[in-house]
Order: sequence, then C-alpha cells, then structure tokens
Amino acid sequence: MQVGTQEDLEIERIARNTRTIAVVGLSPKADRPSWGVARYLQSQGYRIVPVNPGHAGQEILGERVYGDLGDIPADLQIDMVDIFRRADAVPAIVDEALAELPGLSTIWMQLGIAHPDAATKARRAGVTVIEDRCPKIEFPRHLR
Repeated sequence: MQVGTQEDLEIERIARNTRTIAVVGLSPKADRPSWGVARYLQSQGYRIVPVNPGHAGQEILGERVYGDLGDIPADLQIDMVDIFRRADAVPAIVDEALAELPGLSTIWMQLGIAHPDAATKARRAGVTVIEDRCPKIEFPRHLR
C-alpha cells in the first residue's frame, strides 16, 4: 500500500470524521458547481448547511439557508466550512468561522481558491485547511 502525502492523510481523516458541512456560497441552481458538490456530499451521508445571504431563510437541497456563519444555530455543530467564494472573500469567512463556530475542525477552499494568509491564521487556531481541492473529487478516494 502506498503511503499518501500529509495532505492525503488529512483529507482521509476529514472524509471519515466530518458529519456537518457549512457550504458558503451554495447556489440554488442545479447547474452550479456548489450545488453539485453539496448534493454529492448529502448523498454520502453528510449534512450540509447552506450559507448564502441572498437566499437566507429559503431552502436549498432541503436545508434551511443561513445568511452567514454567525446565523447558524449554536446547537448545530459545524465540522467543516466549504468555501465557494472568490479568494478575496476568504479572509472574512475564515475570521467569521473562527469566531462563530466553536469546535470547527476544517476549512476547505474549493478548486481555484486559495488564500495563504487566511489559511495560516486558521491553522494557527488549530483548524485543518485544504486549499484548491474539491471534496467531490477527493472524498471518493477515501470512502471506499
């Protein structure tokens, strides 16, 4: 058996231990990547929590949409924040996640999204960070 990279080992741990994922920037449109990834995650047994201020109070994929991470009820333990926003929006999202989501274990930035400074800040707070990857692509390798 081939030994994976440190990031592969982190992704395997995330795939196996995560239960609830806040999807920041989740679109209600089925043709958008965020919708497809969230639907895949649901199909694998993860609970998704949509975060999109333009659709707050509505439902996407059968789940109530929150305007921001701070609006998510405290009794709903978020394990991972999956970011579908441009890189320049990442620092504010990371700051809000660190302030509002006690027990958060992972911040995931989708394909094409990376922010080294925000990633360093999250890592210093004890949160695992994955950048420029997609759980719909990465998780199947670890969920066999």
